[in-house]
Amino acid sequence: MDAYQRNQPNSSAPPPLPMEKAKKATRNKYAFACAMLASMTSILLGYDIAVMSGAAIFIKDDLKINDTQIEILAGIINIYSLIGSIAAGRTSDWIGRRYTIVLAAAIFFVGALLMGLATNYAFLMVGRFVAGIGVGYALMIAPVYTAEVAPASSRGFLTSFPEVFINAGVLLGYVSNFAFAKLPEWLSWRMMFCVGAVPPVFLAVGVLAMPESPRWLVMQGRVGEARRVLAKTSETPDEAELRLLEIKQAVGIPEASADQEIVAVTKNSHGEGVWKELLIRPTPAVRRVLIAALGLQFFQQASGIDSVVLYSPRVFEKAGLKSNTNSLGATVAVGFTKTIAILVATFFLDRVGRRPLLLASAGGMVVSLIVLASGLHIIDQHPDEKLTWAAAMCITTVLTFVGSFSIGLGPIAWVYSSEIFPLRLRAQGASLGTAMNRVISGVITMTFISLYKAISIAGSFFLYAGIAVLGWIFFYVFLPETRGRSLEEMEELFGGGVEEKEEGKELRKVVAENGRESNPLTA
Repeated sequence: MDAYQRNQPNSSAPPPLPMEKAKKATRNKYAFACAMLASMTSILLGYDIAVMSGAAIFIKDDLKINDTQIEILAGIINIYSLIGSIAAGRTSDWIGRRYTIVLAAAIFFVGALLMGLATNYAFLMVGRFVAGIGVGYALMIAPVYTAEVAPASSRGFLTSFPEVFINAGVLLGYVSNFAFAKLPEWLSWRMMFCVGAVPPVFLAVGVLAMPESPRWLVMQGRVGEARRVLAKTSETPDEAELRLLEIKQAVGIPEASADQEIVAVTKNSHGEGVWKELLIRPTPAVRRVLIAALGLQFFQQASGIDSVVLYSPRVFEKAGLKSNTNSLGATVAVGFTKTIAILVATFFLDRVGRRPLLLASAGGMVVSLIVLASGLHIIDQHPDEKLTWAAAMCITTVLTFVGSFSIGLGPIAWVYSSEIFPLRLRAQGASLGTAMNRVISGVITMTFISLYKAISIAGSFFLYAGIAVLGWIFFYVFLPETRGRSLEEMEELFGGGVEEKEEGKELRKVVAENGRESNPLTA
């Protein structure tokens, strides 16, 4: 733990003067607005996951398909999203972070319409394919853009916004299920999907008003534009200059070009050669960063969150809620719980730190899964009895499970993965983490029904609990604290030994003396 303690940010800096504090609040509002707009792309994923949980009930009867086909239909979007998440890394290095967000919204808009207008299973699968690519793009680009715009002192707060909007999307999906459940069977599920085409339209228009990521601008040699964006998104002028200096050093722009608006940059300006540096010849620090990102994304999904969210109506039915209306109503409570928990998490990420929240979250998930599995096992053993207390215990632990997930592991997987990669590797490194997330999510959601038929629904949740225990051990052993560190310091934190130049040291000292760690949004 000594290495972690040495890397903690300096919290002994004096508080800023009242005038400085007012100035910081104004600056932070701009970064806040950028993070909000970019993160709204994540609504698309949350909505799609949740709306399918209710739509599947009506699709199965309307299209006369079986449980296996429903299982594939529900989970295949995660496999399809692999295409989008892997392509998004190179796309965002090529056309920029902002236009990649617009592209994600456009693709999902088309997919939502195709699903809503589907006349048969094959048509519906085509819509899932298109929507899946859009989801993959959105999942990868939102946290990367936000991490690159946010100042270090509020990066955890702002970079958790994608998870906030995933949860908002989940809640909207459940509400949509409940709202349209009374319509005729052939119309209800189609309306659920068509409503999902509305958010991308407003999102694409809003994103065009955002600035481009300053780090991407520097990679293209557009230093003057980057300086103006950093001036708006940093808390003080000194911090803006420090961030610009660190980015230029990471890109390899010489200090002699400090006052130039445009600088010639030829090396890896569009992400060339990144896959080789990530996968074939990584440095020890890059290898550790990659393992950390992939492991975090693996355990986020392998602990069963999507099975609980997607199949919660079945879990509640097993617990004793027999009618569609009651089980769909209970899923709305799941959506509210997830949303409230993630809102709480956003205010603690920069106060408490990533590690404490992550370990507490994973511990809560383990306990919830064990109690949930035990309750379902008791209900299975007494099929002819109405065990109200056991049913109440199952419903409660579903809520504590999703709450525990959303207060730590849910947002931190995206925050951490988007901030730990070096600049030259960030977009494509984050796309690998997103790909891992989607593969595991697809495997979990497409096997849940088969799994619980093979080993019982209680056995499935005991299995997820075991995986969550392994996840807790991985987080404790392998993940250092990143709170308060600049993105350009991450390689050093993971053992890269990056040497900081004298100019950077002097600027960092000035920033610390001005109270860099004091942020009105999170303090």
